[in-house]
Amino acid sequence: MKKVAALIAGVTLFPLAGTVSANQKQEQVTADRCIATAKQFAATQEYGTSFEGTGPTSPVAQTGQPPHVCRITGSLSPVEGSRIGYEVWLPASGWNGKLQVLGNGGYSSSINYFLVQMYLSKGYAVAATDTGHTGDDPAFAKGKPEAITDWGHRAVHVTTVRAKEIVTALYGHPIDYSYFAGCSTGGHQGLMEAQRYPDDFDGILVGAPGHNRTHLNVGFLWQFVQNHSAEGEGPIIPASKLKAISENVLKHCGDQNGGAAGGLASDAFLNDPFQCDFEPEDMMCEGADGPDCLTPTQVTALKAMYDGARNPVTGERIYFGFLRGSEAAGGPPELPGWSLYWADPKDQSKPARASFWQVWASDNPGWRWQDFDFHEDVREADDRLAGTINAMSPDLGAFRNAGGKLLHYHGLADPVVPASDSASYYTRVQAAMGDTAGFYRYFPVPGMHHCYFGPGPYDLNAQEALEAWVEQGEAPGYLVGRNPGSENTQAYSRKICRYTEKAVLAKASEPRNWESFTCEPAGLPNIQEV
Repeated sequence: MKKVAALIAGVTLFPLAGTVSANQKQEQVTADRCIATAKQFAATQEYGTSFEGTGPTSPVAQTGQPPHVCRITGSLSPVEGSRIGYEVWLPASGWNGKLQVLGNGGYSSSINYFLVQMYLSKGYAVAATDTGHTGDDPAFAKGKPEAITDWGHRAVHVTTVRAKEIVTALYGHPIDYSYFAGCSTGGHQGLMEAQRYPDDFDGILVGAPGHNRTHLNVGFLWQFVQNHSAEGEGPIIPASKLKAISENVLKHCGDQNGGAAGGLASDAFLNDPFQCDFEPEDMMCEGADGPDCLTPTQVTALKAMYDGARNPVTGERIYFGFLRGSEAAGGPPELPGWSLYWADPKDQSKPARASFWQVWASDNPGWRWQDFDFHEDVREADDRLAGTINAMSPDLGAFRNAGGKLLHYHGLADPVVPASDSASYYTRVQAAMGDTAGFYRYFPVPGMHHCYFGPGPYDLNAQEALEAWVEQGEAPGYLVGRNPGSENTQAYSRKICRYTEKAVLAKASEPRNWESFTCEPAGLPNIQEV
């Protein structure tokens, strides 16, 4: 986005790339109005607001030319020790009456400006937050306990409240509809909103949520521990073998595609990894170690990774194993799939998210993975953090009663957050609340990696489906997923069916067209119990 002119801080005026539709609202926002709105909230002390200042009169305003986008930035301090940065981007004309709040990724404070631009070009007012810190390492919370609460749930909420106030003040009338969209940590944030702040949004789009956060980090650590000797030697299974493992999984279970698992027999991914019964012993080396086989020690490590983290005292599973077919999904060539998260990508001798255990879970800068107790240390982490950062409540009654709609998706080839976690949460909500079809629907996506990409139909019409549900009452019976193809593969589209359904080809003459598929019952998948 090319900047035409800017105020020193607090307010920035941009040209808007893209176009807005003719039926969008035509209020024209002047530069003076943008500045006045920013000043209004600089003076407001609700939530302990501390605004950065608006600077001198904008050069855009001096020329008499209207701005295309008004960007208001500020910070909120709901409690002592908290400072939450936020940004609100508002189209100067063509506003569609909607507010779109964007989720974050990992532990990062960064805002996805590509998505900001995309939504702005369609007429949305857009808001986002730094979640109360700067950087992308959990070490940001050292000496700042309130930053954990900000990241866990508070930042998105107070940003949303403030964004609604700013949008209403700037345009002179309330928002018609408010939406949230996020994947991974963003999906986690979406479930937090539905559970804790049910009045914030009319519609929430949740992708691959890392909502069981303490146990997700246990899952990462479990992979590292199982892939290293107690002396730290490793990895037992090198990243270079993950592709061979994934290929053997598809060879073993791919014959379920086009039949019991749905999809097409030719699909280069598992349509239902829960049915796959591949066992690591199937790849046992007949002689010496090689790139396409597993040694006995590697077989043991892989079995433990598929099985998931377990409590050594009770034998109970603490977190889900990573699904078959996700082993090499996504990531750079040197760190494919699981290997991007089973160790610190910057230092493969250390586990991923070590600072989570050092700073968040223990206040122990000398924390060592070799000393981790999957019984006591997990319990202590839950006691300390679960009530703040885990979004596990199955009670969505307040969100339902407020008229909210929740659309949830998760890639079945996700190498970061096992799709079992989403299926488990959805099942728990069903058990607690009965049929949720009127407000909450879950769509597993075959062949999708973490949040996006993959050989499956990963490009979803989820936002459109959510808005049709909220605004027209058209509950989605399915989503449409597309894959644009590549140099070696053809583009295609596919119906993405609801949980416990599968896409079945009904029109063999057009197998690459989503309209050729129907959604038929598939039964309950075999989900691990945690």
